[in-house]
Amino acid sequence: MLKKYHVFVSSTYDDLKTERLELIKIVTELGAVPITMDAFDISKPEDRKVINKAIEDCDYFLNLTAYKGGAAAGKSFALELEYSHAVKAKVPVLALIISNKARWKASKKEKKADAAKAVEAFKKKLEGHTCDTWTNLGDLRQKALTLLGREMNLNPRRGWVPSTEAVEPSVANELSRLIRENEIFRNRLNMEGTDIVLNVQEQIKNAIKVLAANRASLSFYYTDGGNWEKTQVFRQLKLFRLLAPELTTPKTVLDISRFLGNILNPDLGKTVRRDYPTPSNTIKKVMADFDILKLVKHASSGGSEAWETTEFGKETFAAFRLRQMRKNMEKRQAAGQEAEATS
Repeated sequence: MLKKYHVFVSSTYDDLKTERLELIKIVTELGAVPITMDAFDISKPEDRKVINKAIEDCDYFLNLTAYKGGAAAGKSFALELEYSHAVKAKVPVLALIISNKARWKASKKEKKADAAKAVEAFKKKLEGHTCDTWTNLGDLRQKALTLLGREMNLNPRRGWVPSTEAVEPSVANELSRLIRENEIFRNRLNMEGTDIVLNVQEQIKNAIKVLAANRASLSFYYTDGGNWEKTQVFRQLKLFRLLAPELTTPKTVLDISRFLGNILNPDLGKTVRRDYPTPSNTIKKVMADFDILKLVKHASSGGSEAWETTEFGKETFAAFRLRQMRKNMEKRQAAGQEAEATS
């Protein structure tokens, strides 16, 4: 059955013509239907009703914001009114906010101080939703594909289907039966000894071997220090073992730096500084290595670069912990047997 998602594209027009067209193209490439309200004026009450109804009927609300808020409408502006209605209608909000590092013409920014301040306050609201920042058209395209693709996968919505393909009750029942059968087959595939499981187990063993064989040097920056010091070398396996439980939810490079700085601090008599107690470039390199091994993946956290553990990463951590627990149990058993022999 062909199901298409409707995506409401919300942005200003004059300053984002090229970027807006790129978003519409990306939505279409993902097999979804882009919805725009360019023919309507949100400052007119009768047009606003049409726009609000279009937002309510959409599966996702995709916002693109630079430095303008759009036409004024009462005490607010176009972008904020569309966003507010999406939130009210409980339509998932996705936001692509221009980065402070982006090169942008002054002519494409709000000229009035109060209007510019309102746009910046609006961006703060957007950061409370699934969002990312962009610097140029190419970066925008990549971020939009990732943001939309991940949301459609992790948060599937009702979507829309042609009336000729609407599911009849009998079809729904058959589909339910097939799903149950599929679950049974999946459980059978999970049985020990199958080729699939053996292949995954081999991949996990190889990943652990690679982690054990590679090292990373971490330096530490203390609150009373003036430079990096106390450089220590750690096996990547140890770093992964420490980070895997933390990365079940997305963590930024700063989060990871703080966690490792505190837990691995070699001088407990000193306090590591709050902002990047361990070097961000080293953290990024380690996470990139984990990414190559498919142990972690990029995630979004308040618009900042973030990482989280993949399903394969969770399985790898579980296998490593199980091996550790078995070794500890064997040691205790051996110690107990030795004590009995000498008593």
